[in-house]
Amino acid sequence: MSLDLLILNARLPEGGTPVDIAVRDGRIVEVAPGIAARGTPAAETIDAAGNLVSPPFVDAHFHMDSTLSYGMPRINRSGTLLEGIALWNELKPELTHEALVERALLYCDWAVARGLLAIRSHVDVCDPRLLAVDALLEVKAKVAPYIDLQLVAFPQDGLYRRPGSEDLLIEALNRGVDVVGGIPHFERSMADGAASVRRLCEIAAERGLRVDMHCDESDDPLSRHVETLAYETQRLGLHGRVTGSHLTSMHSMDNYYVSKLIALMAEADLGAIANPLINITLQGRHDTYPKRRGMTRVPELMAAGLTVAFGQDCAMDPWYPLGSGDMLSVAAMGLHVAQMTGLDQMRSCFDAVTTNPARLLGLEGYGLAAGCRADMVILDAGDPVEALRLSATRLSVIRAGRVIARTAPAETTLMLGDETRTTRCRLGRG
Repeated sequence: MSLDLLILNARLPEGGTPVDIAVRDGRIVEVAPGIAARGTPAAETIDAAGNLVSPPFVDAHFHMDSTLSYGMPRINRSGTLLEGIALWNELKPELTHEALVERALLYCDWAVARGLLAIRSHVDVCDPRLLAVDALLEVKAKVAPYIDLQLVAFPQDGLYRRPGSEDLLIEALNRGVDVVGGIPHFERSMADGAASVRRLCEIAAERGLRVDMHCDESDDPLSRHVETLAYETQRLGLHGRVTGSHLTSMHSMDNYYVSKLIALMAEADLGAIANPLINITLQGRHDTYPKRRGMTRVPELMAAGLTVAFGQDCAMDPWYPLGSGDMLSVAAMGLHVAQMTGLDQMRSCFDAVTTNPARLLGLEGYGLAAGCRADMVILDAGDPVEALRLSATRLSVIRAGRVIARTAPAETTLMLGDETRTTRCRLGRG
């Protein structure tokens, strides 16, 4: 039986000798050396030429409703989280369905170009119109052929701080939003924050949904809502379905308390998402020197066996003026902030934007084994570490066995004295 696609000479993220990857009907049917030598016909053949072939990048934490709104209605002058929230509340009354859809679809084009084919986006439900909810549900349907877009019902203004938020969150879930979100550290008191965690986890348990909560996005070491999140996960039997995002207060906690906390999180099988670009930008704003980095304790969480992912979080919005959907840049920042420069650690940072977030999102058929969906990225790199070092060009992006994006390799011509040559900053490869 003929193949739809045959990829030759592919290097897999785990290393080893190059293999061929055979695809039929949108699925990988075999991964092995020498498939091409059998002479099985294929509608399309791509020679990866020893380059890295990876499953697609996955962004476990993003805000697509605010993306590409930088400067609207004004710029965040202080650069703080709280001014960003205030700015977003100024902008919300001016939002239109059409503009939300247009910006989100543009960002999705950027994502595809960079091999980012799955995104979990939080969507603000604290607008009585649920305008952003309806807009992103429309975007989700439109991009479904090429991006898995998972939506989180996010009460940006607080479940209890803003009256009516719970009803709006439940209505968003009724309309088709996938995951229950929250922001306990933004409630009016620690007690209200803990109560919001409890109630939101109960809603998820009642509906059989996952939870992804903005948790302790603060420099305050006493912001400890993730402890409550771990407790409620245990109480309600939500193991493996609950994620704490940001967790930046852990950066400022004392080591004794963290040794207890991480053990509780591991017992509850919590997922953890750090957002390196945003955490390093927003946290420590009240410090002089020494200045805190702000990102959560990624190496320690990984060492305890938790599934840890990195997210882009923001792109050109009230909180962050940069961003392009490049998850390799996100992972590279995480690597630097956490000082994870050991070989295995660098590879784990690559996992934090591929396999780990795929696990947290519960993506079906993700990976490069026989039976998996034929979603892949061919990178201009020989291995994950080189991909991180170069923010490697995505030569081909493949969805369900079909190439949906191609980019030529970045190449510079050097004219040095009497000699002309090209370089791509790759050792031994020109």
